[in-house]
Amino acid sequence: MSAASSVPNGGDRTPTGPGRTYSPGVARRWSGSEEGSSLPFVLVCWLVAALMCFGAVAASDAFLEQQRVQSACDGAALAAVNQTENGAAYARGVSGYLPLDQASAQVAVADQLADGGTRLDGWSVRVTGVEATVTCTRSVQIAFGWLFLGGAPLERTAVASARAPTA
Repeated sequence: MSAASSVPNGGDRTPTGPGRTYSPGVARRWSGSEEGSSLPFVLVCWLVAALMCFGAVAASDAFLEQQRVQSACDGAALAAVNQTENGAAYARGVSGYLPLDQASAQVAVADQLADGGTRLDGWSVRVTGVEATVTCTRSVQIAFGWLFLGGAPLERTAVASARAPTA
């Protein structure tokens, strides 16, 4: 057996396979190379990371705005149940609970919200016997809202209920 026959391809040192070329003394160059394809991948990864960060900031801002509206609504509900119907309390007495009425609850809620410092777009109060339910609504602009909401304001609504104090 000759030396040439012991080498695959009969002594030809050219790599085999589709698209492969070989030149002696020159660095190998593969056709169909993926050179430069890491830059778009890195840019896409940075874009995804930036969107995740912007989304986290926007979600945090929306959550904090919801907390502000809820806090104002909680205070208004407590103010509503602390305002008793004086006529009924004096006429019938207090038999286990303080009587509430719609008109005095609305006045108490309006006073509380005016003093609270949180601007609301709308609110309502409903009194049922010994319980007052206050619904508060506010539209807010959140951080990066232009990206996630197209610049539209985000509406935040909170509902708070409270029971009248018992005697």
